[in-house]
Amino acid sequence: MIAAGGLACTTAWATSVSVVGLFKNKAIVSIDGGKPHTLSVGQTVQGVKLIGADSSSARFDVDGKRRTLGMGQSFAGGQMAAARQSVSLTADARGHFSANGSLNGYPMSFLVDTGATAIAISAADARRIGIDYTEGQAVNVGTAAGVVQAWRVKLSTVKVGGITVHQVDGMVMETGLNMPLLGMSFLNRMEMRRDGQTMTLTQRY
Repeated sequence: MIAAGGLACTTAWATSVSVVGLFKNKAIVSIDGGKPHTLSVGQTVQGVKLIGADSSSARFDVDGKRRTLGMGQSFAGGQMAAARQSVSLTADARGHFSANGSLNGYPMSFLVDTGATAIAISAADARRIGIDYTEGQAVNVGTAAGVVQAWRVKLSTVKVGGITVHQVDGMVMETGLNMPLLGMSFLNRMEMRRDGQTMTLTQRY
């Protein structure tokens, strides 16, 4: 039954392939924007055959043509597409996702929060990395602790894993924030996929 299913899969040729994970003799790929598949060397799914793989790149046979792709790279319609960076995050015991990265070049650990409209940091963090947030627009923000004062700012560079985005809307909060929040001003620029305890962010632009 397994062999028959594998043969059936080979009749549907892929129109796009993206690499989201690399290992020795294995690669995790998204085919036609679908759920990621883990391919072992020699395995074929939807016309995509893995020829070889290591931690830096994977080699595929697609419709009789050889393609070599690095992490975050993809091709569509048989043509190479621009490299798109990806990062995979793992949920903690409470189901929350955290991400290590940097803000304006300073190391920062974020809590992924799809309910936050923008990246939010504390006034203490802003002062630590040299952001003069009082030059921004002052607003009142409702939190679990009540209404607090905050300032809208523009963040020059936000980096998470290999993903870097520029000119991102941010919010600096005077009180009530224990950990920087990775909000939708960053996440809106990503393709977000969740598979159980793993979330994969792939840069769209």
